Amino acid sequence: MEREHLESQIIDYIDGKLGEAERTALERKLAADPEAYRLYEQFREVIGAVSRAAQYEPSSRLRMGFESALADELRKQTRGRQVMFAPVVYRVAAGVSLLAAGLFGGYWISNNQRQQEEMLAIRKEVEATKQLMQSLIENESSASQRLQGVSVALQMTSADAEVVHVLVRTMNEDPNSNVRLAAMEALAKFESEPVRKALIASLPTQKDPVVQIALIQLLVRLQEKRVLKDLQQIVEDEQNLKAVKDEAYNGILKLS
Repeated sequence: MEREHLESQIIDYIDGKLGEAERTALERKLAADPEAYRLYEQFREVIGAVSRAAQYEPSSRLRMGFESALADELRKQTRGRQVMFAPVVYRVAAGVSLLAAGLFGGYWISNNQRQQEEMLAIRKEVEATKQLMQSLIENESSASQRLQGVSVALQMTSADAEVVHVLVRTMNEDPNSNVRLAAMEALAKFESEPVRKALIASLPTQKDPVVQIALIQLLVRLQEKRVLKDLQQIVEDEQNLKAVKDEAYNGILKLS
């Protein structure tokens, strides 16, 4: 009973809850009794760890600090001799461990859940954007609507295979040259290997001089040397306009 009373007094003393007379009496006991003073030091260290764990977000440093403090306490034990108040310290230390683990686990779960929710919201937004783009591009009766669909793609920072496929098909098949040029411009933002291959494959199929010239300029800007053979064929094809052949010839000079 006396030991439990001393423990309670020490905890209240550290928390500043003792009256003046009790505080003075305890301070005298701590000065005269090494074991009591050692218990006071142990409680002060452990309670300090509890306070720090409650004030800050949990981290690996907190866990390492607790483990280090506990290891120090174990090293202080004299071989073959148990410290009088060690069980109490272990109970408080275990409380610190549980508190730290709870805070760490709760923070990790909350942070992980928040990240998952953000990723889900991003995926939903991307999917909605893709659906809007595709619905506008597939409007066969209105070139202005299809241009709006391509403009949606122009706002994207990245494109998956589905988006690339829609834009390539639009660049190659749309009956309106302005829509095809817009699709080409959108593709130019995504300089991935699939996009590059699609642009190269598109060049021999284009017959609109405006689109041909724009595509040649784009491929030259991308330093795409794999198109040299196609450029040579454009130069040699008498059916191509002089402006197109001149652009192809300039492209050959820049890429060679």
